[in-house]
Amino acid sequence: MIKQRSRRVAEQMKKEISEILCLELKDPGLMEIITVMAVEVTRDLRFAKVFVSIYGNEEEQKKVLGILEKAAGFIRYELGKRIRLRHIPEIEFNLDRTLEYSARIEGVLKKLGLDTGADKLKDE
Repeated sequence: MIKQRSRRVAEQMKKEISEILCLELKDPGLMEIITVMAVEVTRDLRFAKVFVSIYGNEEEQKKVLGILEKAAGFIRYELGKRIRLRHIPEIEFNLDRTLEYSARIEGVLKKLGLDTGADKLKDE
């Protein structure tokens, strides 16, 4: 039952953090380059890892992660207003490189001449 609750809280946090990043933060450039990919919450709901995908080079990604770390307190405050929990989790932002990794694998497979099936999906 604890796993199910933490999963529900994580999904709700993902939704709310995405909305906060798009609507509440004063930096308009952030909403165009950030996607909240996943949120992992500890069983006691004290800590949350927020995995974000940031479009751009490594320097831009580090800059945006710094901005997110500085805004973590504000985001946590906004979450407290939106989600009813006894304790709002401490937020830690992590870079999610899943999209980069999958694109790199697809490129390697194309070089090898293997069909990934992604081209068929694009045509439909």
